[in-house]
Amino acid sequence: MPMSVQDLEAHLRAAFPDADIGIDDLAGDGDHYRARIVSPAFRGLNRIRQHQLVYAALKGRVGGELHALALETSAPQG
Repeated sequence: MPMSVQDLEAHLRAAFPDADIGIDDLAGDGDHYRARIVSPAFRGLNRIRQHQLVYAALKGRVGGELHALALETSAPQG
């Protein structure tokens, strides 16, 4: 069963409560998403490490309930 936008956002907000999060359903099928996450948790981390934190927050759902997830991560400016 695909993961809903609401479920995906809930998992991300639980892991990154102070983040600015935007999610797009890329194919309209509930299976291919793009998530934009701007979080202080990413400050000082390279892009690979930022993405590892996101995948860890999703606890193995990528590739299962969540077929594809394109990530855009960054720390807030300033």
